[in-house]
Amino acid sequence: MRLADAALSQQNPLAIAFGALRRAVKVRDFWLLFFSFFVCGATTNGYIGTHFIAMCGDYGLTALGGASILAAMGALDLVGTTLSGWMSDRYNNRVLLFCYYGLRGLALIYLPYAFGLGYFGLPIFALFYGLDWVATVPPTVRLTHDVFGHQEAPVVFGWVVAGHQLGAAFAALLGGVLRNSLGTYTAATMFANVLSLLAAVMVLRIHRRVSAVLGDRLTA
Repeated sequence: MRLADAALSQQNPLAIAFGALRRAVKVRDFWLLFFSFFVCGATTNGYIGTHFIAMCGDYGLTALGGASILAAMGALDLVGTTLSGWMSDRYNNRVLLFCYYGLRGLALIYLPYAFGLGYFGLPIFALFYGLDWVATVPPTVRLTHDVFGHQEAPVVFGWVVAGHQLGAAFAALLGGVLRNSLGTYTAATMFANVLSLLAAVMVLRIHRRVSAVLGDRLTA
């Protein structure tokens, strides 16, 4: 065990967590990671995970049919996340995240039309959205490590995940409010699309902090 890691393990866990947060909030890349993962939570667990079955009901699809499509997304998610982990070790993680969020935004544009395209409409959406569901995690973890280094990254990523959960809660609430107010999920879907495209732009602005990487090497 490294001396630095041994010393860290003796500290109060709350002090470690909030100390890492205090340092992270001063770094612009933390906010880019935090808000992009906020969008990830909003567009997966928060919106589609919470409202997709009810949305299917609005278009005449049974709850069982909607749940089956959602279950298919879950199965495809295993494939997409595994492939994303493999690619995050080989390709530019900012570009990967740009593609993931961009494709998510395009899928959300397509979603309102998918219900009227017959048998293959929703399965096509499920294919792309399922593969993309948690694919954002491996590149986000890798970028967090690149920015904050070996010692800080695990704790900082915990705070980034908090952004994911806040996004999920926000979208679950907003989706319900918009549906009840407007009688349709279309506005909420387009809002989720805009968030996805904004996240695609944000992740391209994340920069690798050379000082953090050098710090890892010096303490190795």
